[in-house]
Amino acid sequence: MTVKNTGPTPLDGRQLGFDFQGGESVTNAWNATAAQAGTRVTVTGAAHNASVAAGGSVSFGLQANGAPAADPAAFTLNGKGCG
Repeated sequence: MTVKNTGPTPLDGRQLGFDFQGGESVTNAWNATAAQAGTRVTVTGAAHNASVAAGGSVSFGLQANGAPAADPAAFTLNGKGCG
């Protein structure tokens, strides 16, 4: 996954959220920390990439187990909808 900062100021302390669609559960993540409560997954930046410069981007990934399902339909970044 990649978070791109399209704003004019650095994005500090990012928290990306989304819901799994089919019962998957997070097993691990890299370049980030992932936590799950029910279907909701929250991903926070690692110490070395928590800030995203204006116009910059940061990539990370996670693995999950469970039945494959549709891609998440909606994402939030720091509590606000994003695409």
